[in-house]
Amino acid sequence: MKNILHMLRWPLGGQRRPLPGEAMVENHASGYVYALDDWARLDRFLVLGSEGGTYYASEVKLARENAQAVARVIAADGARAVARIVEISVAGRAPKHDPALFALALAASAEAQQTRALALAALPRVARTGSQLQRFAEYVQGLRGWGRGLRRAIARWYLDQPLADLELQAMKYRARGEKGHRWSHRDLLRLAHPLAPAEDVARRALFDRIARPDGGFELPVELARTAAAERLAKTTRVGEAVQLIVEHRLPREVVPTALLNEVDVWMALLADMPMTAMLRSLAKMTAVGLLKPGSESERLVVERLANVERLRRARVHPLQVLTALAVYRSGRGVRGSLTWLPSPTVVDALDSAFYDAFATVEPAGKRVLIGLDVSGSMGWGQVAGSPLSPREAAAAMALVTLSSEPATSVVAFTDRLVPLALSARQRLDDAVAMTADLPFGATDVAQPMLYALEHGLKVDAFVVYTDNETWAGAVHPVEALRRYRQVTGIAAKLIVVGLTSTGFTIADPNDAGMLDVVGFDAAAPQLISRFIAGDI
Repeated sequence: MKNILHMLRWPLGGQRRPLPGEAMVENHASGYVYALDDWARLDRFLVLGSEGGTYYASEVKLARENAQAVARVIAADGARAVARIVEISVAGRAPKHDPALFALALAASAEAQQTRALALAALPRVARTGSQLQRFAEYVQGLRGWGRGLRRAIARWYLDQPLADLELQAMKYRARGEKGHRWSHRDLLRLAHPLAPAEDVARRALFDRIARPDGGFELPVELARTAAAERLAKTTRVGEAVQLIVEHRLPREVVPTALLNEVDVWMALLADMPMTAMLRSLAKMTAVGLLKPGSESERLVVERLANVERLRRARVHPLQVLTALAVYRSGRGVRGSLTWLPSPTVVDALDSAFYDAFATVEPAGKRVLIGLDVSGSMGWGQVAGSPLSPREAAAAMALVTLSSEPATSVVAFTDRLVPLALSARQRLDDAVAMTADLPFGATDVAQPMLYALEHGLKVDAFVVYTDNETWAGAVHPVEALRRYRQVTGIAAKLIVVGLTSTGFTIADPNDAGMLDVVGFDAAAPQLISRFIAGDI
């Protein structure tokens, strides 16, 4: 009898069939959902990339689908596409930079000459470091030839950089193959032939040094930092290394490997270390004995992590902080044999820095139910190349909303509800661990709405974190939301937070009360809050 009543209450077919009269598409799991338009897919790709693929789609398949979508928006409106690439890159909204560089390389290879020109003009704003310029060159090499416009754009990058910044980039990213790049500065200079003015003696000397590192000529006084780096590369004495690092603010990349186990060397490096480099080096600095409990170095690291303005200026992305926390707290490197005893004070500072790295969130003051998809597909793969699975990342994102919206509760679901006692007072790493230990199952994204209906919950907005690979339910998620609105009289909203860069969403694009946002976009919590409040 229960099954008959269920069939009378809901349309036949379930999620493996499209709703009659609605433009639904089949997702990778053979369920039916809505297709993202290409502009929304561009945003997902720029923030999440396609590294690692998903449970249902290989990395190659996902990369191809995303490349085709990006190419379509570039062909449709090149100026708008380039502007969007620049906007997300400059604002630091993405955890990794490769997707923006690839998208810009696609735009620089477009059929329309105007689009190519706009993309090349935007190169210095998107490729802000030597490493990023080398990666762009790698991408663009596979898409087009080295025409005059591309050579001029590369030359402008070298000519327009302040000399001190260019010198630093040349030191950090000088060798072919470094960090997996096929291109070196030497390669790019030989292709682009930037010609500095005769009076810019120091820049000309730097170009010569990059092209001929063993040229034997004396460097001008303006390149004292480069000369110091060359001296550092040859020394084995700790005292001399420390003096050179401190006097010339030399980066870790130019320190000989044999000296990177010396605590005094790391103390010297820490004094002028950029934020992102500091996050990557926490484990090593702890392992060599620099970040001892109560030490001045530990105090300095904690102070920097608590500096919100410093985090924002350095474009530190929340996922970079969360990744650093996950690795540092584990006490063991993802690769290699390095181990360390984590500093509890540093762990606490990383926990706080995660929230600070997001844009300021104004509470909407509404009743919110967060639904975390913890199904089998959400436990597979990595978010934007981090060591975190989508289900672990979802728990971290949920804590941001929990911390800003007092009337918020959380449920986890597969094809049924899974208990999850998540609270705003919980530590970030504990919350992530909670979802990692939950049982896997099939995917039914209608579960949060059905749960609210069954228990008579008053909800103004459902926020669902998912990969949109729903297929297992008898009821489509949009059907469940519509029924909830009908039964309760509450014009409940649905915000779908996509955690993989597929082209699918459970949000009906024709329903103004539904919104699709990109998971781990640094602006996502603020956007969610404004949508719930009715400001957008």
